[in-house]
Amino acid sequence: MKRLYFTTIFGLFFSVLSFSQSAIIRGVILDESNKPIENVNIKASTGEGTATNENGFYEIKVPSGIEVTIIFTHVSHKRVEQKFNLKNGQELEYNPVMKIEVEQIATVVINTNTRQSVDGVTSISPQMIRTIKGAQPGVENILKTLPGVNISNELSTQYSVRGGNFDENLVYVNEIEVYRPFLIRSGNQEGLSFVNTDLVQNVDFSAGGFQAKYGDKLSSVLDITYRNPVGFGIRTDLSLLGGSVAAETVSKDGKFSGIAGVRYRDNSLILNNLETEGNVEPVFADAQTYLTYRFSSKFHLNFLGNISLNKYNFQPENRQTNFGTLQEPVALLVFYEGQEKDQYQTYFGAFKANYFVNDDLTLKLITSAYHTVEQEYFDIFAQYRLGEVNTNIGDENLGEVEFSEGIGSQLTHARNDLDAFIVNAEHRGDYKIDDESTFEWSVKYTHEDIRDRLVEYEVIDSAGFSIRPPNFSQPNLQPYESFSGPLRAFENIRALNKVKINRIQAFAQYSKNTTWGTNDVFYNVGVRAHSWTVNGDNIESNSQTVFSPRAQFAIKPDWDKDMLFRVAGGLYYQPPFYRELRDSSGVVQPNVKAQKSFHIVLGNEYSFEIWDRPFKLVTEAYYKGLSDVNPYTLENVRIRYRAQNNAEAYAYGVDMRLNGEFVPGTESWFSFGYLKTEENIDNRGYIARPTDQRLKFGALFQDYVPNMPDLKMYLNLVYNTGVPGGSPSYADPYDFQIRLRDYRRADLGVSLELVNPEKTYDSKWKKAFRELAIGFEIYNMFNNQNSITNTWVRDVYTKRQFAIPNFLTPRVFNVRLSARF
Repeated sequence: MKRLYFTTIFGLFFSVLSFSQSAIIRGVILDESNKPIENVNIKASTGEGTATNENGFYEIKVPSGIEVTIIFTHVSHKRVEQKFNLKNGQELEYNPVMKIEVEQIATVVINTNTRQSVDGVTSISPQMIRTIKGAQPGVENILKTLPGVNISNELSTQYSVRGGNFDENLVYVNEIEVYRPFLIRSGNQEGLSFVNTDLVQNVDFSAGGFQAKYGDKLSSVLDITYRNPVGFGIRTDLSLLGGSVAAETVSKDGKFSGIAGVRYRDNSLILNNLETEGNVEPVFADAQTYLTYRFSSKFHLNFLGNISLNKYNFQPENRQTNFGTLQEPVALLVFYEGQEKDQYQTYFGAFKANYFVNDDLTLKLITSAYHTVEQEYFDIFAQYRLGEVNTNIGDENLGEVEFSEGIGSQLTHARNDLDAFIVNAEHRGDYKIDDESTFEWSVKYTHEDIRDRLVEYEVIDSAGFSIRPPNFSQPNLQPYESFSGPLRAFENIRALNKVKINRIQAFAQYSKNTTWGTNDVFYNVGVRAHSWTVNGDNIESNSQTVFSPRAQFAIKPDWDKDMLFRVAGGLYYQPPFYRELRDSSGVVQPNVKAQKSFHIVLGNEYSFEIWDRPFKLVTEAYYKGLSDVNPYTLENVRIRYRAQNNAEAYAYGVDMRLNGEFVPGTESWFSFGYLKTEENIDNRGYIARPTDQRLKFGALFQDYVPNMPDLKMYLNLVYNTGVPGGSPSYADPYDFQIRLRDYRRADLGVSLELVNPEKTYDSKWKKAFRELAIGFEIYNMFNNQNSITNTWVRDVYTKRQFAIPNFLTPRVFNVRLSARF
């Protein structure tokens, strides 16, 4: 497997680097949101002309030896002019950024607002994502600062949005849906995000009320676009946590372009600072590529490939957690034996064919295959003492446990294996009816083949007595009567599942720009259909079908103030994936229905200037009414469903974000969110859901030294109030509504740009780089003790259970070197 892995990596890079760049004048034209602009007219003063394609790409030949003026024009953007004087055979890359035209003709709906604002989508700069890394580098590190998004585990890339859980979020790369591993139960095991930030061109995120063209999930959409390169380049990033290398190029004739990246990550620096001491080997690596071949101006073929290998080996030795109060300090002391060995291998490949019938009609065919092989093996024996802590200053035993209130042991065992193979075939199309109207459609077939072996048990001994499972019915009347019942493991799950799911999905939607009096208006209406059949060994076949109508409406009043109002809503379904079909005992329940949610989102965007710099305030209020809810428990990042549609729920809240140039030339933002979400299981009354995070504050702030602008810093701040999740995993949620402590975290990064792409240098070694920067980062700068779960220990004297927090990462220092050639 290792030989295959490294051979594939070598092949990916060889296929890209075997071509070299050679062009006259070519490039990609972008708008201010780094989006490619289609149909830009390009005219040379010597008569030559061309236009950009759907990817914003252009190429134009001009005479050499004379000065030539190139003019770039577009109906909704400001005109750009540039003069060139090229030598014979010279190659030049020019990528202009066209600004939005303030005064436009009446048929153009959006002037000072981008189309993303109309759709209710937040766009994030790829440069910001690459610059602001964090403990878990990637898109998710930026998402956690947005309102409505909850990430309370810095080791995980999983997030919940507006009261949903981790399984309710869609992720697309170039219109191709991507997946994540199934068996992950903690952020320590998780590794790398699928999205390689070195390859990214655009990042769009919607927190709800999204269009019918996106799939059937209840919470959010993360829509990623990988770059189509216009020249040769190499980018690298190195730190104490690992590194990445990415290369891109274009063939001489411009028909082939490719970008590939390799990432390696070792989280030992972070995990070795946790309370549980031991030998840990968390190694994660992947290779990705995105290739495009243009057979003609009408037919393009794209390939997206990914190979990922995650290994997590852990031999715990001991742990001491201090908690309680200053007057009554308590400590948990644990000694471990055994080990954990986890491995996750994923392979993903997709082809996307684009056929441009004419300027108005585009047809696409997308096929993909995803294969994951996962294993989770562990045998860990833990012996614990719970007792009072010596607080006598100057005593040689200061901080040690002196008097034990609880003594016990725990043995956990798992032999979990999963093999999943998912294939997709989809046809998509879009037809531009006129300059104001567009019709889009899709038909998709999916086949899911999942084989899962689940073997887990947990035995708990307290003061010499084996603790029986919570649902054990035989009473224990010791010492008055002898107990003759069988010994049972506290938790015992064994299952072998072979499941196949076939799905057919389709959508159709219509979008239109128009005017209402002197006001600009946009609306979108669409509907999705989803039919699926579940079958497998010893499983009774079951089929279901749902329909999901959705709509959006936005209006930009003809006011002096730059404002936009929008409303979006619809009926959203989430047909069950394999994880949602499997109940807490591991048995597959094929009759589980799709969870249903009625969404309504009201939004406002107000653009204004302060200190002659642009700012924008985005406010959204939302409500979700959910039925046929499938209840679940959440432990760390592991979700266990009941596989029953026996609950109803609701979620409502307000999200606000103010972003702009707080410091000239940089983008920063501050966000606030309020959420309330509750569920009613079996008509027992409403209680808080596991994701009921009431308040959220986030900030992403960038700055630089005025007299030394190449010295830059970022500050990433997050404050989340605690969510329910502090109760034992077996407990009835109606008996335990304990919340975890509030999550508070601040990450700081400082970098010095040794080579700035906007400057010219005389030094030879600097000329070898396009960009070069060094810096350091401080994760969890204030060393806050955040927790993701609790460990529950019984006091043998009072019979009380103590909730001992499982703390996340403390303060960690990291250094970083990044370069682009």
